[in-house]
Amino acid sequence: MKIDDLPIRDELRGQSPYGAPQLDVPVQLNTNENPYPLPEPLVARIAERVAEAARHLNRYPDRDAVELREGLAAYLSRTTGFAVTREQVWAANGSNEVLQQLLQTFGGPGRSALGFEPSYSMHALISRGTGTTWISGPRREDFTVDLDAALVALREHRPDVVFVCSPNNPTGTAVAADTVLALYDAAQAVKPTMVIVDEAYVEFSHRASLLPMLEGRPHLVVTRTMSKAFGAAGLRLGYLAADPAVVDAVQLVRLPYHLSAVTQATALACLEHTDTLLGYVERLKSERDRLVAALRDLGLEVTDSDANFIQFGRFADTHAVWQAILDRGVLVRDNGVPGRLRVTAGTPAENDAFLEAVATVIKEL
Repeated sequence: MKIDDLPIRDELRGQSPYGAPQLDVPVQLNTNENPYPLPEPLVARIAERVAEAARHLNRYPDRDAVELREGLAAYLSRTTGFAVTREQVWAANGSNEVLQQLLQTFGGPGRSALGFEPSYSMHALISRGTGTTWISGPRREDFTVDLDAALVALREHRPDVVFVCSPNNPTGTAVAADTVLALYDAAQAVKPTMVIVDEAYVEFSHRASLLPMLEGRPHLVVTRTMSKAFGAAGLRLGYLAADPAVVDAVQLVRLPYHLSAVTQATALACLEHTDTLLGYVERLKSERDRLVAALRDLGLEVTDSDANFIQFGRFADTHAVWQAILDRGVLVRDNGVPGRLRVTAGTPAENDAFLEAVATVIKEL
């Protein structure tokens, strides 16, 4: 039997699951992971917190993750200068579950979501998975949001949800605050519309977080993750900040006790070591900027990056270049953006290996 022989929903037919190649090569720079392992003092603290949680695994975890949400609110307040309370924060298993809960709450059959592609492909996949009609909005040739065209799309399609990814994956481009404000105001002028700003990579950005825009904007949501800046991709912890009413609303669709006691304990331990982990972020930002300069010195087109990854090209045969780099022991990402590949900023040694591989490959083109 094939998948098309099953009675799956029409909007899922012909779609591909999200995923990147997982290959055993010396240098893996394709999934935007933080290359630095968690420091030993943090590993020890995680063990302590998890051991304490393990003593109570016969009981359900804190259904509302109160202590964790307080910790996340404190982190947001301290790093952005914008006061956030526990009531404004919600957490789930990775930012993808946060996005799914938002679409279950504000999207669904008969409703639509608009995003500006190329962008994070899970926005479209989760939309379709929740029965929400997906609308692909425009970007300019330089991958910035075409505001004039976007405003036309908002009036034409009247979406219920609008996604703004900043910094954007896979291009790395950040979205200016005035652009987001214009999109928000235009969306509300049509009808009450949820505007979701996906800030998964914001700690790596040259720009400030858009979190302060929550003030006075009840239909704005900012989503974050601990996978990138916190180097905790294996933890699967994402969160949002929004008006308290939004937090109340998403709880209507959350599964019972969705965050395990172990997950909450581990996340709380990571928050205790925020300064150390953000120190790794500063290293990666420096390496990211070094890669941008080096790739441009090689004569390649590089999209300005505010993330921990870089989009580069252009290539006549993107897949062939991807394979040639892979043949030299370095795995990067082919996202399907015409003529371009994406590389994650790694350790200095990993980045040196990548640059050496690229320099060799382009000489052979």
